[in-house]
Amino acid sequence: MTIKRALISVSDKTGVLELAQSLHQLGVELLSTGGTAKLFRDNQIPVKEVSDFTGFPEMLDGRVKTLHPKVHGGLLGRRDLPEHVAAMQEYGIENIDLLVVNLYPFEATVAKPDCTLEDAIENIDIGGPAMVRSAAKNWNDVAVLTDAAQYAEVTAELKANNGSVSKATRFKLSVAAFNRIAQYDAAISNYLSAIDFAETESAGKPVLSQFPGQMNSNFIKVQDLRYGENSHQQAAFYRDLYPAPGSLATAQQLQGKELSYNNIADADAAWEAVKSFSTPACVIVKHANPCGVALGANAFEAYGKAFKTDPTSAFGGIIAFNTVLDGAAAEVVSKQFVEVLIAPEYTPEALAIFSAKANVRVLKIALPKGGNNAWEQGRNAVDSKRVGSGILLQSADNHELQLPDIKVVTKLQPSPEQLQDLLFAWNVAKYVKSNAIVFCGNGMTLGVGAGQMSRVDSTKIAAIKAQNAGLSLQNSVVASDAFFPFRDGVDVLADAGASCVIHPGGSMRDEEVIAAADERGLAMVVTGIRHFRH
Repeated sequence: MTIKRALISVSDKTGVLELAQSLHQLGVELLSTGGTAKLFRDNQIPVKEVSDFTGFPEMLDGRVKTLHPKVHGGLLGRRDLPEHVAAMQEYGIENIDLLVVNLYPFEATVAKPDCTLEDAIENIDIGGPAMVRSAAKNWNDVAVLTDAAQYAEVTAELKANNGSVSKATRFKLSVAAFNRIAQYDAAISNYLSAIDFAETESAGKPVLSQFPGQMNSNFIKVQDLRYGENSHQQAAFYRDLYPAPGSLATAQQLQGKELSYNNIADADAAWEAVKSFSTPACVIVKHANPCGVALGANAFEAYGKAFKTDPTSAFGGIIAFNTVLDGAAAEVVSKQFVEVLIAPEYTPEALAIFSAKANVRVLKIALPKGGNNAWEQGRNAVDSKRVGSGILLQSADNHELQLPDIKVVTKLQPSPEQLQDLLFAWNVAKYVKSNAIVFCGNGMTLGVGAGQMSRVDSTKIAAIKAQNAGLSLQNSVVASDAFFPFRDGVDVLADAGASCVIHPGGSMRDEEVIAAADERGLAMVVTGIRHFRH
């Protein structure tokens, strides 16, 4: 299909001059509107205003300019149907072979902190999406560009094929166009259905709920996976339309086999945990739970301490660092069977060591630069979970405990060193499946009990893990992700050798639990915050 006439009307002018110049050189007649037409004239590119093409002026402050039969007939008319051709000839409708449109910046507008409801409404594009839908529907006869990233590829094809665009390219562009319209409409629906109108009227600015009346999600497929959690399940990996910087979806795979469903899930668990620490750290994850976490002066020291927690479970695990992985660390890590390795940076020596382990999946993820909200910190703002014919949404558990937030409730006071270990243990417990019990000491995990129906059983398992690894729990600190409903959990901790415990508090038997801690010589602090992770 040869392109003879193109209509170009863009809000974002990126790359449009180069595109228009290429089209003009190919002999394509250009139609345009408002600011885009002025840009072309200012750069000596011949262009016809759409209002001259339709014989109808732009009006209503530009709200109506392309909503005209000569525009939509030119886009929708089928060249292969004689009745369409005859009707177009009768009413003087000329073919439009290429549409180039990007939409009013609704998403960018509502992201501004000072955006008003009027600003949002005025940035809802009407004519643009209407034209895009018309062109995309008639993809057999019309090519449609909705993103500046498409210009170079289509221009190259036009030049290589005497001004024509292949059927395969037109279909691909049509799919991309409908996807863009879906994304745009979803953004508008999410924003408007989140507005509390009465509160907005009262406040004089948009008041938004985190959970809109209708939730429209957009995810882009990254890859098909060989299978899901089990070999009889099919699976694929999708990312957010706009992934947060420093999130797993932004990972660059440097080597290794394709990631599996379980690899991705466990890698996310490891990365989310390790990037929560501000000093060099290593997290080893097996079956979605941290089995070893430690701080160190560098990657080598952090890994050595994390591995000691549970060498058996570390076999075939996911290992994540929040600091550069150098040759010394790579040498010791490479001696173990590793499924996935994650770090923000690797030295050439480290990559050379792992190049000999071709199956190890090596991921590089830039650490987020930090900020005031979850997205800037590379975190999800909302978590979701599928249930039968529905979905549960909740604000993500992004609470960060600070030392002034905790309250000592026992006669015995924790030492400054114990307080730091308590904060470390509490942060680890946040990433362990409930019921979570984490023994720690000297900036490393000593025993982890996860996912048990009984908190006492989790405590016993954590102690057994430490014993199996040859680690002493004497004078250790312990974090529990939820309160102790009875004193029995405290007794098990004391029997194991713990000297200090941190938990949310809030049980109807708190006094009994605190008395047990005093009786057993434990220091106890409460946070008022629970960290269930199901």
